[in-house]
Amino acid sequence: MQSLTRRGVVAAALASVAIPRTSRADEPLRLRVSLDTAPSHGRNIAIADYLAKVEAASGGRIKGEIFASGSLFADLNVAKALIEGQVEMACPGHWTQTGVIPDCDMFQLPMLYGQDIAVTHRAVDGKAGAHIAGQIEQKLRSHVVGKWLDLGYQNWYSTTKPIDSLADLKGMKIRSPGGTGNAWRIRLFGAIANTTAWPNVPLALSQGTFDGFISTDESCASAQLWEAGVKHSYADHQFVGEYIPLLSLTFWNKLSPDLQKIMTGVWDQNIGTWRANMMQRQIDARKLMEAKGVSFIDPTPDQLAAARSVLNGALDQLIKDAKLSPEIVRLAQDDVGTTA
Repeated sequence: MQSLTRRGVVAAALASVAIPRTSRADEPLRLRVSLDTAPSHGRNIAIADYLAKVEAASGGRIKGEIFASGSLFADLNVAKALIEGQVEMACPGHWTQTGVIPDCDMFQLPMLYGQDIAVTHRAVDGKAGAHIAGQIEQKLRSHVVGKWLDLGYQNWYSTTKPIDSLADLKGMKIRSPGGTGNAWRIRLFGAIANTTAWPNVPLALSQGTFDGFISTDESCASAQLWEAGVKHSYADHQFVGEYIPLLSLTFWNKLSPDLQKIMTGVWDQNIGTWRANMMQRQIDARKLMEAKGVSFIDPTPDQLAAARSVLNGALDQLIKDAKLSPEIVRLAQDDVGTTA
């Protein structure tokens, strides 16, 4: 009887251990995503769509959750969180990563200033983008899921002082989204650079911390910045902002080959739609801002060419200040070709 009792106790103990193991194996992989823009922003909407499609395609084995409005991390410091495993995914703007990967500032090259978005796609989807992705894997310990997500054309915006030409920037305090290249352009046209994380921009604007800033129509509209005093824009399309879809290597390496294929496949199948949606949101955002009383100045092709000439004249300084590698400059030139 004692032997039977001991066997029963052992069997019960093994059963109690086995049940949680099976339960844990059935739990979905948690995919926390840090974004510092509001839920209404186009990036958040695209990532939410991505997570829903991944969950469906994986049969619920991957469960995503977005932490918006910088509730976990601002884009400026999310790279460290990815490295340390505090989040599994982020989609930061390229300009926020230039401190670790200077070549992310390639978008500031004069050849891309004032150009159609298709010209930027040649570089970011080509050899230049692949070169940066390799550095991201090494330095940020992160995997680039696929083609980058457009934010859209970056322009100048201001509160009390209209910007009718680049000459009007002289003496203004301009908020930069980050990156040496943005600061270089601001200083080149005689303004004073100020770097403020995006979630803090509305309050800083209303308090007069700076007179103007670089951003996009969509970002301004989603944050309703006319309520913080924005009244004017000089829409020179100085560069195209791109978001980099990143998965921490810790999370990526946990995935089975079929789950890795799902995550990259879903992104590749939908990035064209998300880019088109982002472009439409920029168009709609400008219309909304105009309806809210924001005035827009669109420079002529001759004005853009003249500005590009000024920027080209300071190209060596940009390369030096931003620490751009000779490789990224050459690769971007190869990708863009004679279009620029």
